[in-house]
Amino acid sequence: PADRDDLAGDPVAHGDRDLLGQRSLELVRHAREPHDLRARPLQGRVEPRPRGSFAARLRDSLPRSFECLFVHGGEGYARDRMRANELDYDLPPDLVAQHPVEPRDASRLLVFDRATGATRQRTFAELPDELDGHLVVVNDTRVLPARLRLRRETGGEVELLLLERLEGGAWEALARPSRRLRGGERLLPCNTVSQEATVDLVEAIGEGRWRVRLGGEPHGETPLPPYIHEPQDDPERYQTVYADEAGSAAAPTAGLHFTPELLARIDHVSVTLHVGLDTFRPLSTETLEEHAIHGERYHVAPGAWSRIEAAERVLAVGTTTTRVLETLARGADLEGRTGLFITPGFAFRRVDALLTNFHLPRTTLLALVMAFAGVQETRRLYALAVRERYRFYSFGDAMLVL
Repeated sequence: PADRDDLAGDPVAHGDRDLLGQRSLELVRHAREPHDLRARPLQGRVEPRPRGSFAARLRDSLPRSFECLFVHGGEGYARDRMRANELDYDLPPDLVAQHPVEPRDASRLLVFDRATGATRQRTFAELPDELDGHLVVVNDTRVLPARLRLRRETGGEVELLLLERLEGGAWEALARPSRRLRGGERLLPCNTVSQEATVDLVEAIGEGRWRVRLGGEPHGETPLPPYIHEPQDDPERYQTVYADEAGSAAAPTAGLHFTPELLARIDHVSVTLHVGLDTFRPLSTETLEEHAIHGERYHVAPGAWSRIEAAERVLAVGTTTTRVLETLARGADLEGRTGLFITPGFAFRRVDALLTNFHLPRTTLLALVMAFAGVQETRRLYALAVRERYRFYSFGDAMLVL
């Protein structure tokens, strides 16, 4: 605001309608060059750029007005207006990576520069060459050996996936099959040599989830996403090299590309968010607003947050790290739960660059990437990745958005 009063970014990031009549807004750049503050077609964030000639602005405004009026009813991209099917895209099945590459940093890296619109195709080992004073923030959570293969006393097999440790020593778990299970029932290891402990079912809490108690610590298998069908030789390959604090049901996969040597070449700091399966759960609602995202536990050391706050530029490694940083940037405590749902139209306050994998369609992860890179830009980048045969999902290649 020209009067220097405080103003949250969210109300002005949804398109032209929210900017009309806001004479108190100005954008100060070098030499006070005037910039266009209007959102581009099919974008949920304002992308300021120098104003051209009147004729150029008129040529730009005509298609923009048409698209805003007839494509999205003048409403732009906000969570309560964006349809879930706008997160769809076509992917050949053979591009879903079944195994990670070796070494880790040999994966490909698609670089997108938002300021220029340019794209570059590099390898992940070249990441330091793309950084310009960025403080790199990683999520140091560790995936639990949380997949337990058990049996009922009547002989039926049950698979449990531990999601989160609860207060009082209990766990929240996802059970399959769930309908025939009963509260108070005890589940036993499938064989006598198994390290898995017995599990007592306390109560059902809906959607196949149960509150359970373990007779010890979890000693099951490392859970892998359902789209990975082939067996893995090394369970540690689904952990980042900096994984430290056990608590996740899934890996923060953008970090799987780092090697210790590469990490030593960049200025970095760690935060912790324990990843739940809801992060990866596909949208089953018609609009993003109708989708309920469950909270996830996080904590950040005071020293780490001080460095992040003071950094000139911050690169978030993954969508989970992004959610932590943007939660804290809105005044949250350094430890707690976040249910922050980042969708197109979101105003980012601390993340300046994003490193991420290529995500499943109709997921909250893809919505976050669209919020950061732009809806149309993300579609274009994913189409380019398909044409160039990048590898997708957890063991796939990476994308850097600057």
